Amino acid sequence: MKYSRLIAGAMTWGSWGKQYSKKDMISLMHHCLENTITTFDHADIYGDYTTESDFGNAFAESGIKREDLQLISKCGIQYMSETRKNTVKHYDYSKDYIVWSAETSLKQLKTDYLDLFLLHRPSPLMDPDEISEAITTLKQQGKIKNFGVSNFTPSQVELVSNAVDVSANQIEFSLTQPSAMHNGSLDQMLLKNIKPMAWSPLGSVFREDNEQTRRIHKQLGELRDVYNATEDQLLLAWILKHPAKIHPVIGTTSKNRITDAKKAESIDLKLEDWFKILVASQGHKVP
Repeated sequence: MKYSRLIAGAMTWGSWGKQYSKKDMISLMHHCLENTITTFDHADIYGDYTTESDFGNAFAESGIKREDLQLISKCGIQYMSETRKNTVKHYDYSKDYIVWSAETSLKQLKTDYLDLFLLHRPSPLMDPDEISEAITTLKQQGKIKNFGVSNFTPSQVELVSNAVDVSANQIEFSLTQPSAMHNGSLDQMLLKNIKPMAWSPLGSVFREDNEQTRRIHKQLGELRDVYNATEDQLLLAWILKHPAKIHPVIGTTSKNRITDAKKAESIDLKLEDWFKILVASQGHKVP
């Protein structure tokens, strides 16, 4: 498995965000590649089941070779929407649905295969053997290269991985949402050689104004000159230092912020500085 260390999240490229034109998407794809961000994260539901198609149409005219990027998508969430005849939000992990969903994503993204295919959220009714049958079929047909999960707890990963190899788990992880460091998720991924991917890697630092975020800003402010870095670069560097080798999924569509984010890969936080940032978030020293 080869993914760029920073992953471009496409959730807000379409109707759930910027509503970019085909030309805009092509330009943004090329900008990501110029910054060696070659992995693009999707889900079938993004844009009310429309963003994959928008991206795919742009990709088809981008001139970018398929082997020069990696495509991730997710399945399983059934929303109530104009494009689906659902009466309640639910999850579907039947064999037929998983296979159909993957095939639909391939058509939308204008590609023959997905580099990584994820179950979007755990379902209380998921059957590991049925999931295994679907994934085995997709792999044998060359439609997916790797399989993983998203937002799964360690026990849920174990449940599925007992039947089929799980190569990645995309979870929420940031300085303000560090529970994966304490609930066994990152320990399990490090132990089992499962790739951690982190959505919302900047957490609530720039979205909320409270005691915690003010402490964080104060500490980051003291380190900016030390590392010649911005606060968001330091937040990403804090994640990148973890030995599990986490891949942050950055959701920004700003070219300047994408360029800045890339620079975080070259920042090596000193051990005590990493803990200073953690303590600022917690509001107390480590035990």
